[in-house]
Amino acid sequence: MSDKTVNQCGVLFDLDGVLLDSEGLYSIFWERMEKTYPTGIEHFASYIKGFHLARILSYFENDEVRQQVVDQLLEYERGMRYEFFPGALEFVKKLRDAGIPLAIVTSSDHKKMQALYRQHPEFPTLFDLIITGDMVTKAKPDPDCFLLGAKLMGMDIKDCIVFEDSRNGLVAGRASGARVIGVATTLSVEAVNELSDMTIDAMSQLSVEQMLACRRKG
Repeated sequence: MSDKTVNQCGVLFDLDGVLLDSEGLYSIFWERMEKTYPTGIEHFASYIKGFHLARILSYFENDEVRQQVVDQLLEYERGMRYEFFPGALEFVKKLRDAGIPLAIVTSSDHKKMQALYRQHPEFPTLFDLIITGDMVTKAKPDPDCFLLGAKLMGMDIKDCIVFEDSRNGLVAGRASGARVIGVATTLSVEAVNELSDMTIDAMSQLSVEQMLACRRKG
């Protein structure tokens, strides 16, 4: 692996479903909210994956209901254990050791991230920057979050690799112009293949060299 190759590459990680094994927990919560405060959207928990909180709340009928949802979400997150997928942080550290610029690009808001940091204080030190959902006006599947991440890292988005698991995230990554590595934790391998340049089941099966060799389809 040449220094030139490494210096020309930046990596943008989604968080839930890519590094954090938390998508199932959030699905349980949002399925419960949809039953309690019906939105009329079929498979609501799957539909909203990758959306930031403001957009999710827009599907509920009024401000009173939205506040109740927010209050319950905060309480739910306070009780969550944030567990990483096996090998995920080890892979991040390998990239860090290789001198590759790293960013988190998540739809999660600042409050959720603070809860994560309390459980894993070392987490923010592994990345050059962290983009949260409240830092952008357009949520995934819009590519703005990834474009912002690349800009703040001083990288051309075409020289970046996005790691994503949800349909909205994969679409956003493709639309940004980055190379996209899909992690098949939320969707089937077949569904991820359609929207990614490379598909993996887990970060532990990927080497730094294999990641750098990823090429954009088409």
